Amino acid sequence: MNTMKFFIYLAISAGVTYLIRMIPFVLCRGKMENQFIRSFLFYVPYAVLGAMTFPAIFTSTGSIISGSVGTAAALVLAFRKKGLLQVAVGACAAAFIAELVMLLV
Repeated sequence: MNTMKFFIYLAISAGVTYLIRMIPFVLCRGKMENQFIRSFLFYVPYAVLGAMTFPAIFTSTGSIISGSVGTAAALVLAFRKKGLLQVAVGACAAAFIAELVMLLV
């Protein structure tokens, strides 16, 4: 790819990204009064993050079984109000142990 094309593509993608972030500020100058729209916009980042992360959880290990074991461990630790680091380490350890058990069996 030649350098000029690269910079044209880069400028277009930067412009599109800027417009996507700027348009809501221009269109919605006042405070949102509609409670439904406010709650919808509040939960959108969590929904998008979950939609991007959750499928990767099951495909990040060697099998869906170990991914499911890690997910179950993370859910149990999260419901017991453990910290983020404890949940992440516990899920990784559970998935690792599940992989080792599956190799031995």
